Amino acid sequence: MNVDPWALCEVLAEPADARGAVLLHFLDGFMDAGQAGRGVVDHLFKTCEHTPVASFDVDQLIDYRSRRPNLTFSIDRWSDFEAPQLVVYLMRDASDKPFLLMTGPEPDFAWERFVDSVEDLVEHWHVPLTLGFQGIPMGVPHTRPLGMTVHATRPELVFDNRPVFNEVTVPGNAAGLLEYRLGESGRDAIGLSVHVPHYVMQMTYPAATIRLLEGIREATGLDLPSDEDLEVERAQVDSDIAEQVAESDEVADVVKTLEEQYDSFAEAAEADEMLQDGRMPTADELGEAFEHFLAERQRGEDDK
Repeated sequence: MNVDPWALCEVLAEPADARGAVLLHFLDGFMDAGQAGRGVVDHLFKTCEHTPVASFDVDQLIDYRSRRPNLTFSIDRWSDFEAPQLVVYLMRDASDKPFLLMTGPEPDFAWERFVDSVEDLVEHWHVPLTLGFQGIPMGVPHTRPLGMTVHATRPELVFDNRPVFNEVTVPGNAAGLLEYRLGESGRDAIGLSVHVPHYVMQMTYPAATIRLLEGIREATGLDLPSDEDLEVERAQVDSDIAEQVAESDEVADVVKTLEEQYDSFAEAAEADEMLQDGRMPTADELGEAFEHFLAERQRGEDDK
């Protein structure tokens, strides 16, 4: 049965600036460790002018019983309903360059129809690049630079990437399916997944949001507004974490172990030529390189 994808989406406005603009997207509901992706969206709404240009019919996409949007009761009547919205906004960066942002709840239903609708918008507005972003939990310390996994529909679009995974299967998600289908259609799409220390994944972690913003700038050339408020928040969160680590020997030991593992892997990666030429190693090659590094370090200690 053929279903018109436009039945899911309504174009609200046709500004000329939308044509040829990059499309950023973030969908609530799958994974976003440290609220990294949500932080990017909040920052963009706070610092960029924005106008709705397209809207999706959430009645066809959302399971209300699994999310239950809020109803407000006032004395003797229902006074408000926070209806979920999945909207595409036209925004402008600090240099007045237009870009698009699609955000809202991840669809519970009709993923393929949703993807078809987004692809129709991409074609309709001649979008040259689609980019999604999120935070993922990793066994890394907060005291080291945050890594980021960059994936794309063409190898040429992948930048500044040290592969962490050779191959991994994860639960399906609408944003991942969108990138996959765009690749099948021969369209350019990028995904950014910042590595958030697993022990802070449930809290708001501004450092991860800042890292994503840096990645978006590099991938798209957008002049996104400054991160001054985020830097203040990052400093406060880092201070709070440092206090908690100082107050618990157990937590301090966990962080120290993660630091040692991180530094060992980083040193092994720097020393191994197969990582320098950009080729993704197999799991056996990675293990062999790490063992070689540990053996060399042990030999050095024995010689002291």
